[in-house]
Formats: sequence, structure tokens, C-alpha cells
Amino acid sequence: MIRPRFLPDNYVLALAGTVVLASFLPVQGMLAEAFDSITAVAVGLLFFLHGAKLSRESIVAGITHWRLHLAVLASTFLLIPLLGLALGPLFTRLVGPDLYLGILFLCVLPSTVQSSIALTSVARGNVPAAVCSASASNFFGIFLTPVLAGLVLSLHGESQSSLDSIFKIVVQLLLPFVAGHVARRWIGAWVAHNKTMLRFVDQGSILLVVYTAFSEAVVQGLWQQLPSGALAGLLLANAILLTLTIGITTWSSRRLGFSREDEVVMVFCGSKKSLASGVPIAKVLFAGSVVGVMVLPLMLFHQMQLMLCAVLANRYARRAAAAEAEAPVPVQPGHVAPGK
Repeated sequence: MIRPRFLPDNYVLALAGTVVLASFLPVQGMLAEAFDSITAVAVGLLFFLHGAKLSRESIVAGITHWRLHLAVLASTFLLIPLLGLALGPLFTRLVGPDLYLGILFLCVLPSTVQSSIALTSVARGNVPAAVCSASASNFFGIFLTPVLAGLVLSLHGESQSSLDSIFKIVVQLLLPFVAGHVARRWIGAWVAHNKTMLRFVDQGSILLVVYTAFSEAVVQGLWQQLPSGALAGLLLANAILLTLTIGITTWSSRRLGFSREDEVVMVFCGSKKSLASGVPIAKVLFAGSVVGVMVLPLMLFHQMQLMLCAVLANRYARRAAAAEAEAPVPVQPGHVAPGK
């Protein structure tokens, strides 16, 4: 059983350091253009590796659990966006209109993959179903996120062409993803053997996108435009959104009659949002000057969901262990039970 961690991990600290670096030493001018080109290549490589890591078995596995997978997708792409819209008046007062758009973008993102599966395993949940649900969420998110972003942002007067967004996603994200999955038959074993090294490629790509995005935002006056107390309000808004989502997914999984193992999948895969997918998608969808504002809520939400879900995973694990301890031990044939 893992110990719940209440302190940020090294990756979150690196993200925070990248934001600080961009705030004091933003990249500008021709160098910024060069960074944009490098970032585009890094994002393509990131999704190429995502495609190479996704096994064919995880795509087709779990078909018999279609009710669970549909419930997870509904939570990710329907429930959370609706909560974001319904809580709009409150969130706008807490964080201001610009950061609220970032919260709406957060709401339409797919679920995480690695952390959802890891936490499901710790909580003794249905790991194969978690693999299938999280992978499906990320695959469909390539299409659904730009469409939903266009819809929810248009409700707040922000012009966002869904067709144009989908075209950009297809060219810059989906094609590398498909190419990576096709190449899996040749490089799959190498990718599986070098997971640690490739994790640095993944995280390095995200840090590069964050640095480039925040540099342009800082040059455009990001910190001067944010209202005072916006970060505190953003923490509160994220906490409200995360708490409601976990509460509703827990309640609905029990109403649907899911087992404890499937409830774990519903809670962890249906309540979390992917930083690894969200930052590159924001870079593709939005103008460079606003990307920093759009991903700031996601960066904070990322750490909050990891901390809270780690606590929940340990609680689920303790309950499973207690249930196993209380279960009667079956008597083997030919064995005389004690006291007989």
C-alpha cells in the first residue's frame, strides 16, 4: 500500500519552476518562433510515443464492460463539462472570466492513463477495465475535446471553430498517434523496455510547451491581467469541481450496481483530467498568448487530483483487506475444520 503524499512530486515542482522561469526569463522574438517549431515537433513525438505504447489488446479489451466504459466516458465528457457550466457564476466570481475559460477547457479534457491505472491497482480495483476506460477516454478525447471546447467556449462569446480545431488535432496529434500505433509492431518491445527514458521525453515535451506558452503569456502581460487573489480562488474552484465529481461518480456507480472493483474504475477514471494530453491540445487549439491562462487551472487540478485520489486509493485498499480478513476461509476437501 502506498503512503498518501501531500507534498508536490518532482514533476509538479518542475512545472512550477518552468512557470517561474518563464515569468522572469520569457523567450521572445525570433527565438520564440524557433521554440514554437521545436514545440510542434516535441508534441508530435509525444503523441507518436502515446500511440506506440497503446497495445491493441487494451483497445479491444473489456468490451463486455461496456456499461462501465460508457459511464466513465459520460462522466469525463458530459458530467464534468455540465458541472463547469452550471458553476459558471460562482467560478467567475472566484477567478475572473479569463481563468474561468481555463476551467471550462479543463472540464472537456480526457482522463489520465498512467495515474488512473496505478491508483486503480493500489485500490485493488478492476485494472483491465481501467486500462480500457482510460485508453478509450484519451483516444476519443482527440476528437471530442476540440468539439466540446468549441461548444462551451462559444456559450461565453469565445469564437472557436470546431472544424478548424479538429483539422489541427488530426494533423498535429492524431496522425502521429496513429503512426506510432502502426509502428508498434516494430518498436513496441523497445518502447516497453525503455519506459523510464521515454517518461523523460513525455515530461520534457510538456515542460517545453509550458515554458513556451507561459513565455508568450508573460510577454502579453499575464500576471498584470490576473485579478488579485485569483490563484486562491482557483484552488477553491478546483476543489469544488473535484469534490463534486468524485461524489457523483461514487454515488452513480453504486446506483448502477457496479461491484467495488468497478466502482474504483468509475471514480478514478471518471474524475481525473490529463495534463499530458491537455497541454499539447491547448497549444494546438489556442493562440499562444492565451495558452498559459488556459492551462493554469489544469496544472493546479493535476496535483490536487493526485493527492485526493491517493488518499481514496488507500482507503479502498484498506476496505478490501478488511473484507478479505472477514471472509470465511473455505475448507479444503478431506480437511477437518478446527473443533470438529
